[in-house]
Amino acid sequence: MSWEQSAITITVALPLVGAAAVALVPRRNEDYAKVLALLVSIGGFALSLAILVGYDWSERGLQYVASVPWIEPAGISYTVAIDGISLPLFVLSYLLTFLCAVYSFHHIEEPGRPKAFLSLMLLLQAGMAGTFIAFDLILFFVFWELVLVPMYFMIGIWGGPNRQYAAIKFFLYTLFGSVFMLVAFLAVYFAAPERTFDLVALQQYGAAGEFAIGFQRLAFLGMFLGLAIKVPMWPFHTWLPDAHTEAPTVGSVLLAGILLKMGTYGFVRIALPVLPDAAVEYAPLIAVLAVIAIIYGALACLAQSDLKRLIAFSSVGHMGFVMLGIATLTPLGINAAIFGMVAHGIITGMLFFLAGTIKERYHTREIAALGGGMLKTTPRLGAVLGLVAIASLGLPGLAGFWGEILALLAAFNPAPELVAAGWLTLYRVLVVFGAVGTVLTAGYFLWMMQRVLMGEPPERWVAAPPEDVSPIEWGAWAPLLVLTVALGPLPFLVTAITDADVTSIMSAFGA
Repeated sequence: MSWEQSAITITVALPLVGAAAVALVPRRNEDYAKVLALLVSIGGFALSLAILVGYDWSERGLQYVASVPWIEPAGISYTVAIDGISLPLFVLSYLLTFLCAVYSFHHIEEPGRPKAFLSLMLLLQAGMAGTFIAFDLILFFVFWELVLVPMYFMIGIWGGPNRQYAAIKFFLYTLFGSVFMLVAFLAVYFAAPERTFDLVALQQYGAAGEFAIGFQRLAFLGMFLGLAIKVPMWPFHTWLPDAHTEAPTVGSVLLAGILLKMGTYGFVRIALPVLPDAAVEYAPLIAVLAVIAIIYGALACLAQSDLKRLIAFSSVGHMGFVMLGIATLTPLGINAAIFGMVAHGIITGMLFFLAGTIKERYHTREIAALGGGMLKTTPRLGAVLGLVAIASLGLPGLAGFWGEILALLAAFNPAPELVAAGWLTLYRVLVVFGAVGTVLTAGYFLWMMQRVLMGEPPERWVAAPPEDVSPIEWGAWAPLLVLTVALGPLPFLVTAITDADVTSIMSAFGA
């Protein structure tokens, strides 16, 4: 088997092997687990960069394809590949896991147990990355479900005071949605002219109109429930603030940076191209729910007193912009959505790193207890928080800007099918409310910065200033800070990869 055929299999298998190896490290040598996990994460990230470098940006279609029979009687195959839609998210998953391994050298919350924690982190990495390269629906579902167990234990063991409640809520919500999604996958399999779970073949059947509209409506609803809970879309979002608030720092970074994107990726990769007629009918509803999430998330942030919970609710609003882009059913909207996924993973992942460090330094996440003046007590930490916060609010010139503005532009001119169905006025009204959401987003981040960064610090922080950013923290954060700044003036670093395949997959909607 050539490198091109085996590259992504090797890359996904490495963290699985690494998780087993870390778990087998003797308890008396648990410190070696940190070194081993770091080496595995470096290797995985290096392999993902090799795939990125070897990827032909000018071509549309799948690359690094490998397909072998898996469960032949059921027509299930091990089919993996990558294209411009999945490549940025695939590389991002390895980058964030690598940075989490660096951060974990000195930042594993109680009760410690680095061997178990890092083994779960690598297992989580395999599930996340595998979801982005699976082109068989059952294989996709296996990777999709693989992430549940490690994230459940990361929250339930290393989380905050209400960790058991948050872990069970996360598990049950996601499992509930997954049941409906699996039923929809099986329904599509039986309804296909030639029964198959192969995603490329199913997309071709969808484009050719092989699925009846009544069937598409029901199947899309099943997929919608599974994917919308993972995003999470309003009103399925209630598990997210609890999970984020209680999760350890690394868990929050990976949850925000990658796990949420599995839901939005599923819409783009599966639901829209396989069931295009139903997508046209559901798109206005998705757009309305997305804008509600934007407004609701911003208003909820204004009511938060806990810094980490504020960041968690901000994800609801930011993923609302991603879903608004998807609901336009246009290449511009899907490109905006993918860019928004990448930018959110970078920026909000960084915000959760900062929230964890602030809790460690100040022993609180309560905004009132922090008391302000962080730029004086820990100037480097405060400066980094300020930079990332203004990136998250969508300041032009930083990474958070393009996903939001392009989603609003796409919503102003949605797909021709949506215009023909009479939804143009609705979408343009939603643009107005989405723009109001950007103002509210700026409001709650500026409010947070004013109360945390500005002014005079309380006497207790002046008398005993907390430690500022450590060298290991700089090592874990530097790539995310560079990308936060670089993707502002250079958005084509993402769109040049995504555009050809986005245009191809959206051809069913008159693109």
